[in-house]
Amino acid sequence: MNGQITTSMLQDMVLPGGLISVLFALLLARNVLGQDRGTRAMQDVAGTIFEGAVAFIRRQYSTIAVMAIVGSIGIGALISVFETQAVAETSVFGVDLGVRTGIAFLFGAACSMASGIIGMYISVKSNLRTTAAARKGVVKAVQVAMRGGAVSGFLVVALSLLGVYGVFVAFGGLTNPSEAPFLIVGYGFGASFVALFAQLGGGIYTKAADVGSDLVGKVEKGIPEDDPRNAGVVADLVGDNVGDCAGRGADLFESTAAENIGAMILGVGAYTIASTAGWANPEAWIFFPLVVRAFGLVGTIVAMFFVNGREDEDPMNMLNRGYWVTTILSAVGMAITCSVMLQTNGTDAWLYFFGAGVVGLATSVAFVYITQYYTAGSYRPVRELAEASRTGAATNIISGTAVGFETTLVTAVSIAVAIFASHWFGEQAAIAAGLSGEAVSKFGIFGTAVATMGMLMTTAYILAMDTFGPITDNAGGIAEFSRSPKSVRHITDRLDAVGNTTKALTKGYAIASASLAAFLLFSAYLDKVNLILERAGRPLLEAVNIANVNVFIGALLGAMLAYFFSSLAIRAVGKTAQSIIVEVRRQFRESPGIMTYKVRPDYARVVDITTKAALREMIAPGVVAVATPVIVGMLLGYEAVAGLLIVGTISGVLLATVLNNAGGAWDNAKKFIESGGLKAAKGKVLGKGSDAHAAAVVGDTVGDPYKDTAGPSLHVLVKLLATVTLVLAPLFIGAA
Repeated sequence: MNGQITTSMLQDMVLPGGLISVLFALLLARNVLGQDRGTRAMQDVAGTIFEGAVAFIRRQYSTIAVMAIVGSIGIGALISVFETQAVAETSVFGVDLGVRTGIAFLFGAACSMASGIIGMYISVKSNLRTTAAARKGVVKAVQVAMRGGAVSGFLVVALSLLGVYGVFVAFGGLTNPSEAPFLIVGYGFGASFVALFAQLGGGIYTKAADVGSDLVGKVEKGIPEDDPRNAGVVADLVGDNVGDCAGRGADLFESTAAENIGAMILGVGAYTIASTAGWANPEAWIFFPLVVRAFGLVGTIVAMFFVNGREDEDPMNMLNRGYWVTTILSAVGMAITCSVMLQTNGTDAWLYFFGAGVVGLATSVAFVYITQYYTAGSYRPVRELAEASRTGAATNIISGTAVGFETTLVTAVSIAVAIFASHWFGEQAAIAAGLSGEAVSKFGIFGTAVATMGMLMTTAYILAMDTFGPITDNAGGIAEFSRSPKSVRHITDRLDAVGNTTKALTKGYAIASASLAAFLLFSAYLDKVNLILERAGRPLLEAVNIANVNVFIGALLGAMLAYFFSSLAIRAVGKTAQSIIVEVRRQFRESPGIMTYKVRPDYARVVDITTKAALREMIAPGVVAVATPVIVGMLLGYEAVAGLLIVGTISGVLLATVLNNAGGAWDNAKKFIESGGLKAAKGKVLGKGSDAHAAAVVGDTVGDPYKDTAGPSLHVLVKLLATVTLVLAPLFIGAA
């Protein structure tokens, strides 16, 4: 293998790999857009959804763009003042570094916004085609929806790869690879900044519209979900795109970018060891994350051809088949990359790094199936919630809360095993290579970076599965809205239930990768702090002492931040939903002809109310998230920030797990009842219109802001804490 493939060959495949993925995405888009667009009624509904989504995205991103420009100037100014030659970790410092960081921040923000727009645009064009395809059968509808989701998946991940590679090269990565990763941290910060506000704004919009529409339509008026008589329905359908697609696209763009940069920074440590030991191609340790991600994209391209099946087959099996192909091919790509690029003068140390990569892939698989278990209707937790609905909303909510808390056990254990195993593999690689002392520890940390990159290899397919969810949800809404035949709605309902699970999978995947990345980026923060301290002749930060009063306070504030941030996000949904409920009730009251289809509801007014409220309410939690670590660092110093990072990450990860899985379980418990899965003692189906269904609707309503607003936003919060502290470390040291 080594005689055929060289390090330079693999490094040279990064750019073509990204470009080929973009080309493949465009071919998929052409295929989807060429599909049947259905009836005129379907097209009218889809057109209205598109107009509402575009209007929201335009206003939201205009607001975020202004904030990003201000943020880039502020970050650049702080770096210019505080990262002087005395504390700089590279030959670039002061104003020069401040300007570069500000530019990287803006570029990362722009790419993140582009990813969100792409995610939204493709989904709203795919939902109509999926509805039309449902008239031809399940398999066709699955393929159209998955290909539409894959367009978003490939473009978002490819843009992330090309963006990181581009800014790395622009800042001297080809000539001075050991310095460039430190110069591009601003790119990850910019991506995190935009992702937070995009996820917040979209999440508030989608869940406020969903809650407001459901409570008045389904609960009060007793009309079906997505009924055209409900003035909030269009806003609800728009929300699926701006929250689940645009928000998630920005979220995973940020994940892949920030984690990629963090892995490259840790690769610098391995580069130094390799250079000192005289190993060939030491720069390969820095390029490694880029190459691995390129292999992941290639594997996902192949996997798309395996999304097929029979009409009577569970659609989830079709999607899982493609996921397994992606995972297997990613493992092959990881083996090739490790064997060629992580050479230690003829030893077999690369095998241990390959083991760490497999740990990352296995963790991804574990979280996919853990999430399926807790959120799919075929397993105990969801059925337990459905059974609890027999006795009312209170018991449904109690059971759902218990399920959410229960999921923290397997989540924490899985993450702990992944970090321990990948760190162990890294240490064993060092020992096999004949290293000792501090080098063993550095290779251990690099092992966790390899595992994180292993997880990221399947991101494009995971995002495709995620976008599949809102596409099929919208398809069901279009079918109901256009009063399509029951056979069409039956198929879209099946796909919608699967889509609820795939959306939950992405959240589980995102929080798992955030956990590994947080450890990775925390290590990078400690390395940066110690480098600065060493140059200043000050004692190094060997360990974070929780007994230190400042550290304890920082840790306490970190735990608080996760809960307070979630409170602000959930309250924002509630306040916005109240405005929608008032408006929808008013229209029903003042226009009785709506119920008899004689009067068309004013959809545009509800969309406008929701848009204004969501954009207003996203500001407070976003500002709190960005400002808290900065204030703690300036008042209490760099050690307190370390405490905030540790405890804030742990709290955020576990709370996000509770919110995501409880919300997903509540949602699919409702779907389980609607599909006729719950029966009385004598075999009577307790479906739509039953007391059990009404109770499940209440549980689903409670879970909506959990799983689609606060939970996903916490993913971004965890990584934002790591990136903002990494960028501003010199400021915190100066304040101590």
